[in-house]
Amino acid sequence: MKMKKLTFIFMTSLLIACSSQKSTTLAMENFDYTVDRFADIEILRYRVPDFDKLSLQQKELVYYLTQAALEGRDILYDQNNKYNLCIRRTLEAIYTNYNGDRNDPNFERLTTYLKRVWMGNGIHHHYSEDKFVPEFSEKFFTSAILSLDSEVLPLEPGEKPEDLINKLIPVIFDPTVYPKRTNQADGVDLIKTSGNNYYGAGVAQDEVEEFYAKMKDPNDSTPVSYGLNSKVVKENGKLVEKTYKVGGLYSKAIEKIVFWLEKAATVAENDQQKDVITTLIKYYQTGDLKTYDEYSIKWVEDLNSMVDFVNGFTETYGDPLGMKASWESIVNFKNIEATKRTEIISSNAQWFEDHSPVAPEFKKEKVKGVSAKVITAAILAGDCYPATPIGVNLPNANWIRAEYGSKSVTIENITEAYDQASLGNGFAEEFMWSDKERELVKEYGALTDNLHTDLHECLGHGSGKLLPGVDPDALKAYGSTIEEARADLFGLYYMGDKKMLELGLLPDKDAYKAEYYRFMMNGLMTQLTRILPGKDIEEAHMRNRQLIAEWVYEHGKADNVVEFRKREGKTFVVVNDYKKLRDLFGQLLAEIQRIKSTGNFAEARSLVETYGVKVNQPLHTEVLERYKKLNLAPYRGFVNPVYTLEKNAEGKISDVKISYDENYVDQNLRYSREFSNLPTFN
Repeated sequence: MKMKKLTFIFMTSLLIACSSQKSTTLAMENFDYTVDRFADIEILRYRVPDFDKLSLQQKELVYYLTQAALEGRDILYDQNNKYNLCIRRTLEAIYTNYNGDRNDPNFERLTTYLKRVWMGNGIHHHYSEDKFVPEFSEKFFTSAILSLDSEVLPLEPGEKPEDLINKLIPVIFDPTVYPKRTNQADGVDLIKTSGNNYYGAGVAQDEVEEFYAKMKDPNDSTPVSYGLNSKVVKENGKLVEKTYKVGGLYSKAIEKIVFWLEKAATVAENDQQKDVITTLIKYYQTGDLKTYDEYSIKWVEDLNSMVDFVNGFTETYGDPLGMKASWESIVNFKNIEATKRTEIISSNAQWFEDHSPVAPEFKKEKVKGVSAKVITAAILAGDCYPATPIGVNLPNANWIRAEYGSKSVTIENITEAYDQASLGNGFAEEFMWSDKERELVKEYGALTDNLHTDLHECLGHGSGKLLPGVDPDALKAYGSTIEEARADLFGLYYMGDKKMLELGLLPDKDAYKAEYYRFMMNGLMTQLTRILPGKDIEEAHMRNRQLIAEWVYEHGKADNVVEFRKREGKTFVVVNDYKKLRDLFGQLLAEIQRIKSTGNFAEARSLVETYGVKVNQPLHTEVLERYKKLNLAPYRGFVNPVYTLEKNAEGKISDVKISYDENYVDQNLRYSREFSNLPTFN
């Protein structure tokens, strides 16, 4: 569905970390967080604190759930583009078996390209969604393939290496072939111009919208998430769904996922958790979306288990229509001490809803089942690997959230890794206006960043309601951006509320300003480091941040609330009135909630296109030049730890050991050997 409740709030990267930020309590002396660096990517590793404190049963549960998570890897590659598995397997065959000069610049460039494919789970950038430009030559690619034994290549029956070359060269080298994984441009057929594999050949946007519109009953108060777990193809001129399930599309991978989930069920912490797992298994076996809703309800009500997980077709950002879900998984366990913070927030959810600046008719009369915790990620997989969220809020269905509540988490060991890897990077000195702002962020930045994530996930996505009869998919291609803006604004508005002091969530009345300043600096200027010259903003979270920042900048001009200042030819963002800035956040929140609640597509489109899409090109050029001098990677991904079962003399499991030694290349090659279950084309 369109609402993105599994929210990918990517760290505004190095952009957010203060150069002199102190180590967090999670940090471990001499732990090497940085693993690799290539193109615009830095690969990090994350620690899993307190894993050794789990019981043997909990460790075994984590192990089985991590195996289930890794088995879904190929699904995401295929969802992102129909040629991704073929290209990845071909590149890996070259990398592993090439006997030529491995110091040849073309081989080194092909290696970098392969690393980027791993990072993006395919041939498109994980964030911009533009297709990578290969820096190795077609001639080298051809000769490298022809130098290999045919047995190591992903050849189809009857296919020769030459056929493989002819098939892949246009996909890799022609910039007009699948140029964008998910196109969000206004005024075009979003399906035909997107390179993802959620829809078959010849399928058009208007056909899909009509196809699903006929399925929906406007009087159904508990609708399923139509299209969530299927591919739409055309057969005999008619659209049909190919469901992801055992015996259906992606069956070989799903069967493996189910195998490990069945093992996990045998060591569940309690009957409630076991029921959650077995219901998920039933959903995978049937593909029935009513069963998925049943699983979601049981999952959100399981609040007593220490170990938790997300596993399945969940997030819909990859579909330009916001209906088809990518496969993803996170396995985690509760950070008990840090969870005290989020429990304070969730226990006051009704107060926050009641005092929201939105119109009364768009508020929930009774907030139900809102829970929040801070977690330690144990494994990242699918669309959460190598790039990952730092916050999660589920389930997606509006009616489930209204009737049963939602579960929110902040992934603190991931934010710790970001922070530790960003120490001393020089970003604050280059882009923050003065020592006043730098000291503000140094003092409060880590705290306010985590708190904003908590508020965004737990309260922002859980707030408000749709009016009766409003289609959850009414905002179409703009729904993702509007939903993220709504959650961000809810968090920003309350960051500056005295309630934060009353609840003990902030230490003093000025702490919130650290988040306000960084958000405005990022939304107006520094997130542009992630945009290629001349490009518009397309990613939903980036559109959301610019929309908010540009709207409040424009609407605060009369009072000079926020301004751009120049010094020595460089542009800086300066906040002059934090109180009025908060008022503007509240005004925009009320406006966006109204648009969301009423399903007003025209107003959503106007708001996003006016403030969230177009880039200030002169400022963009300046930001890129300044950022380049810092020699920083604007994007980050992760390698996972490795879990190993240990057995005693009787063959029984005696422990689960964790290791942080595997590097990025070895991990991805191992994953391709051990968790590659699907045919090359599906």
